[in-house]
Amino acid sequence: MPIDTILFDLGGVLIHWDPRMLYRKLISGEAEVERFLTEVCNHEWNSQMDAGKPFADAVAELARLHPHHEPLIRAYAERWEETLGGAIEETVTVLGELRDRGYPLFALTNWSAETFPIARRRFAFLDWFQDIVVSGEVKLAKPDPAIFDLVRTRCGLDPATTLFIDDSTANLHAAAGLGFETHHFRHPAMLREDLVRAGLL
Repeated sequence: MPIDTILFDLGGVLIHWDPRMLYRKLISGEAEVERFLTEVCNHEWNSQMDAGKPFADAVAELARLHPHHEPLIRAYAERWEETLGGAIEETVTVLGELRDRGYPLFALTNWSAETFPIARRRFAFLDWFQDIVVSGEVKLAKPDPAIFDLVRTRCGLDPATTLFIDDSTANLHAAAGLGFETHHFRHPAMLREDLVRAGLL
């Protein structure tokens, strides 16, 4: 069936986000930055906030486990905005072209409800979406199939005619399992090529 709706991930697709941008200012040496972000403020810990856990609780719990790193752990919340980079402009251009062609646009993002307002203020193109489902607000996170079912019902999507764009293979597999068409985002130029090939641009 022809694609008539586009569902975008945000981080890594339309917006640069990387905690290294903060911790390179606080920790000397790339290897030490990587060790800290692997052993302390790692992806699994950040995922708790994405799924709705308050920053204050997550920071306090982690600081108890790593008391010698408490100032660095607290910086994750206190200076979170410094982990947020700029827009991925080439993808934003593609998004604008899809908007101009009249495609309904939606977003599904793993993001803390506490920090998403910062992105809302910074990136005007987020207003181009008819709806944005934020994991931290709904207390569900990708790749849990339940969040894809929620976005389907909340946004009135037909998975068979909806293209989901994400940079995570786990998220794409979950979406495909519920019938969504998918694009594995690696680079804006590759996304554009696939959209042109599909007749969407």
